[in-house]
Amino acid sequence: MTDPLHEAYRLCESITKSAGANFSVGFRFLPKDKRRAVYAAYAFCRLADDLADESAPDDAPALLARWENELDAVYNGHANHPVGIALADSLVRYPIPKSGFAGLIDGCRDDLVKKRYETFDDLMVYVAKVAWTISDISLAIFGPLPGCADSAFARGRDLATALQLTNICRDVGDDVPRGRIYLPLEDLAKFGVSEDDLLEKRPNARFEKLMSFECARARSHFERARELPSLLSTDARLPVALMGGVYAAVLEKVTADPSAVFRGRVRLSLREKLGVIARRAKRPVIV
Repeated sequence: MTDPLHEAYRLCESITKSAGANFSVGFRFLPKDKRRAVYAAYAFCRLADDLADESAPDDAPALLARWENELDAVYNGHANHPVGIALADSLVRYPIPKSGFAGLIDGCRDDLVKKRYETFDDLMVYVAKVAWTISDISLAIFGPLPGCADSAFARGRDLATALQLTNICRDVGDDVPRGRIYLPLEDLAKFGVSEDDLLEKRPNARFEKLMSFECARARSHFERARELPSLLSTDARLPVALMGGVYAAVLEKVTADPSAVFRGRVRLSLREKLGVIARRAKRPVIV
């Protein structure tokens, strides 16, 4: 007979690996319980994001509200969806904060109505909702060392910011057809890049300077997060270093060829990923 809980975790793993190939590279190196908990947490967040991105605009608010009800059910011990069932099981072992998922869902609601960010400070409000929340969730599972929780959560938020800014740089070409521009409008103005340049996918020297600026900003957050693995339990150090390392490598590729974001999603080859794994295995730091 099939074990429903086992199947629920398998679904979470499938969702995570298919939707977050870069994000999940390090997860494979976690011990079983932590790995399954991270898959469950990430899958719950991923499905919320998909409701905002892939549902009909008129349907998305109600679907997100329904998913928020599932979150309540998870924390009340009455989960219904398989992903919720897996997450509820993980709560028995890890103090995963409900506020993280609630904040993420709130950020998904922002995506339904907000398509532009005037300043970097405005963008960071969004980053706090969709990225810091996931960091707080993840670190509750990874486990900071005794006495290091405050530092670990601060450096975790630096890493989360770096990952989100990398996504924004990498996904310019994907976001524009959906009418979304996450690069701050003040930065576009600073470098003389118009919205039409992005909408029409016109790379030029001004765009390259803009992207160089944005990539450097993301890189600075990777640097701030450098020592995060040393603040975590031993079994989480390599996984976190790999997660940061893979994204940092993607950022390097965008930095080297900014116009590539208009030709398709920038990805790492298998050889490049194996190189990141080999380097971080020797020294588990972010960059």
